[in-house]
Amino acid sequence: MQQTPSEHPHRTVKQVETIMANPVMRARVFTLAPRDVIPWHRHSEVTDHYFVLRGTLTVGTRLPECCNELRTGKRFQIEPGTDHQLTNNGPGDCEFLLLQGIGSYDWIGCPDPN
Repeated sequence: MQQTPSEHPHRTVKQVETIMANPVMRARVFTLAPRDVIPWHRHSEVTDHYFVLRGTLTVGTRLPECCNELRTGKRFQIEPGTDHQLTNNGPGDCEFLLLQGIGSYDWIGCPDPN
């Protein structure tokens, strides 16, 4: 199932493809164009598992505060309740697989720290 950026006004994403989704797990492939951003947010129950397929994905987190630059072949995990932001700071598209679970999905927007 293809989703367009206009269906998600809280973020800028070139493309999202849902691979599978049920009440407790989701698998989606995201494509971020250069400078696309998924703004600061958190999830109450699900853990995010990021697998970079192409390009470079920058994952910022708060508590702990850090910035992780992930290149093709790298992965990263974010626990429930952790504020995070995703950015493509690279010169080309970034594609990543996002696995989320196990638990009810929510998207809680957080204020930008800047």
